[in-house]
Amino acid sequence: MGEERRVHLSRSAPEAYAALRAFSTTVGRLAAEAGIDARLREIVQIHASQLNGCAYCVRVHVDGAVKAGLDADVIAQIATWRESGVFDERERAALELTESFTFIHRDGGISDEVYDQAGGILSEAEYVAISWVLVAINAFNRVAIAGRYPVPPRGAAGVVASDAAPLATTAPRTPHVHADGTA
Repeated sequence: MGEERRVHLSRSAPEAYAALRAFSTTVGRLAAEAGIDARLREIVQIHASQLNGCAYCVRVHVDGAVKAGLDADVIAQIATWRESGVFDERERAALELTESFTFIHRDGGISDEVYDQAGGILSEAEYVAISWVLVAINAFNRVAIAGRYPVPPRGAAGVVASDAAPLATTAPRTPHVHADGTA
């Protein structure tokens, strides 16, 4: 099946995609109620998307991170968070949890070490909220990767360059809504 004929999940089953969007909105509300700010939500969503190789979601969440006030240095350090000094203890616990959720097949789930470490830093409400954010972003990553959502180059003003190839037919028609409720 060539890319032109690839089944596009959000178009082929819009009711399922709408349910995923509604789920993500609920998760965003849960995260806000637990005190998970936009900075932390975007950091974990960028990292999960990096780990999954989802360029589309990385782009979406880098844009969200910039809107949340993260600068280029902090965003660039996400991939190397263990070696970086720009993340606080809470963010580091969330990043460790991100890796465990994204690679859940390792260690038979969330290892006791990661669970205890994150639980010693995050409140139960924060742990639960971040966990649901991670469930949601991993689901969106799979939809975008399976559909090969395009990530065209941007011009200097942050828009698609005029000489870029037109958007492929795989571009989603419905907004890609994330765990913070934003498109």
